[in-house]
Amino acid sequence: MLKKLDKLILKSFLGPFIVTFFIAFFVLMMQILWKYIDDLVGKGLPFFTIAKFVWYASATLSSLAMPIAILISSIMTFGNLGESFELVAIKSAGISLLRFMRPLMWFTVLLCIITFLFANYVIPYSQLKFVTLYRDILVKKPALNMKQGIFYKDIDKYAIKVGKKDENGTKIENVLIYEQSNILQENTIVAKSGNMQISDNNNYLEFKLKDGNRYQEKGSYGDTSTEYVRLQFQTFKKLFDLSAFNQKAGNEEDLKNNSKMLSATQLNKNIDSVSKIKDSLSKNISRYIHASLKYVNDTSSQWKNVAPVTFSNKEKLFPDSAEDILYERSISKIGEIKNNLFFNNTEFESKKQDIINLKLEWQRKFAFSLACMVL
Repeated sequence: MLKKLDKLILKSFLGPFIVTFFIAFFVLMMQILWKYIDDLVGKGLPFFTIAKFVWYASATLSSLAMPIAILISSIMTFGNLGESFELVAIKSAGISLLRFMRPLMWFTVLLCIITFLFANYVIPYSQLKFVTLYRDILVKKPALNMKQGIFYKDIDKYAIKVGKKDENGTKIENVLIYEQSNILQENTIVAKSGNMQISDNNNYLEFKLKDGNRYQEKGSYGDTSTEYVRLQFQTFKKLFDLSAFNQKAGNEEDLKNNSKMLSATQLNKNIDSVSKIKDSLSKNISRYIHASLKYVNDTSSQWKNVAPVTFSNKEKLFPDSAEDILYERSISKIGEIKNNLFFNNTEFESKKQDIINLKLEWQRKFAFSLACMVL
């Protein structure tokens, strides 16, 4: 049962805790809104969509605000008790420091459990909804995401820079467009002014450019010669396909395996799965090396008595007529081994990084809970 001393401590703590929690939460929320304000303003979003955006973002902020609130409210609680000489009275009554701190410790343990459950179950779901909604907002009017003087690279194979645009986002000036259709061909469009708008079906971003030049680089595989073409235009219409870009919107299936959208149990399963794949890749690399370079571990008699080939040796292992063929085959084999090892090592390093990210996210599930206890 709670005694009067426990009630006094908890009552002194709850008031500052609630106030500091909402203050910290408000400050963090303002930071989020300031970060995404350019993506929200000017798109004609309904109030309900903005409210959902803020609601999903607030889940993560709650875990961040909890340790801050516990630290500040604890300092305020014991500071107020010390200022009013209540701590002196408690100590003079023979009550130890740990005894009158006990109710706050148990209350903090309860907050730690709540914070862990929140981080393990609520935050992954809210992160999934938040990212999905944010992608929906981004593709609503992609033309408005273009900022003056900054390259826009969200459209595949294009980099677009607009020097200046009006408040409505339709009239543009000093336009620079880089297009890379393949490795050997890069096209550039430079225009003094123009207009941009989204098609009625939202599948195309339309640029109507004026007074500019189009630079084309033509080439083909196996051909070292390159042809450069310069076309001057008074008006030019350029369409950007947004159909694949629009498919990103609202697709939760692509995000469900993201480490931030998983619980601790799911993270453990993924860590085990990725670790098995990484170990399998390591064994495959070793097996491939031994299979490709059999002579490294070959202990058969045909290699035991072969003398090492040096410049002083007059005897050769192979006739002169076979040297060129063997040399070409050796170079080809070495290139094959090198490429295979490169791709396998790239995959191995990727899985290794995935394991690190999964472990970091798993530790983050418990980090805020432990921070509540420590603070």
